[in-house]
Amino acid sequence: MIFLFIRKLCNYRLAACLLIIVLLFSCLSITQAQQIEHVSITVSNLEKSVSFYKEILSFTEVSNQDKTKDEVQQLFRIIDPKLGVRSIKLKLGDEVIELMEFIGAKESRKIPTDSKSNDLWFQHIAIVVSDMDSAYSVLKKSKVIHVSASPQTLPAYINGAAGIKAFYFRDPDGHNLELINFPRGKGNRKWQGRSNLFLGIDHTAITVSGTVTGLTFYTAIGFNVAGHSENYGPEQEQLNQVLGARLGITGLRGTSGFGLELLDYEVPQDGREYPKDTRPSDLIYWHTSIKVRDLDKIGSQLGKLNYQIVCKGNIDTKGSKTFLEKFILMRDGDGHFVLLSE
Repeated sequence: MIFLFIRKLCNYRLAACLLIIVLLFSCLSITQAQQIEHVSITVSNLEKSVSFYKEILSFTEVSNQDKTKDEVQQLFRIIDPKLGVRSIKLKLGDEVIELMEFIGAKESRKIPTDSKSNDLWFQHIAIVVSDMDSAYSVLKKSKVIHVSASPQTLPAYINGAAGIKAFYFRDPDGHNLELINFPRGKGNRKWQGRSNLFLGIDHTAITVSGTVTGLTFYTAIGFNVAGHSENYGPEQEQLNQVLGARLGITGLRGTSGFGLELLDYEVPQDGREYPKDTRPSDLIYWHTSIKVRDLDKIGSQLGKLNYQIVCKGNIDTKGSKTFLEKFILMRDGDGHFVLLSE
């Protein structure tokens, strides 16, 4: 059954390779339980962004931390005595995001105005709503920036996602966000029968250059394939505003926390690479914080596979809870930043 599922992703030869990858890393990561703890997003104005997420999307504040220059240097390998970070963690349902504003940064590059979801720096979070029409009405009244023309209902011929309603929009800095509504029988059962309008975060999605590339990295740290769909057609084009879009979407899950989706654009293939010189102070910067059981073992495995390690070590928290004590900040095969910690 695993092979038949993989066969739907690609041709026979790639399917065989992918099966080996999945089985190999499933064996390697049996004892390496993991979860996505939160995603961190760089913003230009913390107060403005926090207000957006709280007042429009119903997030609540759970912590407020200022990171010292020493902590910034240790975690991001940035040597700048004038640089500091203000961060606030926000919660919706059971899920958490972190907004970070870099204070004193020499330069903070904005998200390109022509950025699209097939560019490899693309990442979003999918916010689950109990009623799409009501949620969209809230966004319209707040005059949010649309990406989608309007909410779209995915058609019956998309087997893995038929009946799901979705809408893409942007936060004040241009970060992509998604509203998603699951019909009965689709998605996590916890999203069904809830009375609140904004319920939580189902997943974070990243664009990859190939499904095999994404799976090689994320199965190595213990994620399991949870589902797959092939999305195309006019509704998909209206959703992400990519003309002729046809993409494979592979859902991954850990032992707990929200999921991770790999977006593999078969058409068009003109997505741009994630800039190699991206800095944490740049607005395209996100990192996905993942808890693992055996950091040294996973770090060793990934190092042998030549993934870029930005920095690693032990944070001197000096009694505070601002940072993790043991961590590895690295980039996956397409450049997305991942923060691994125990």
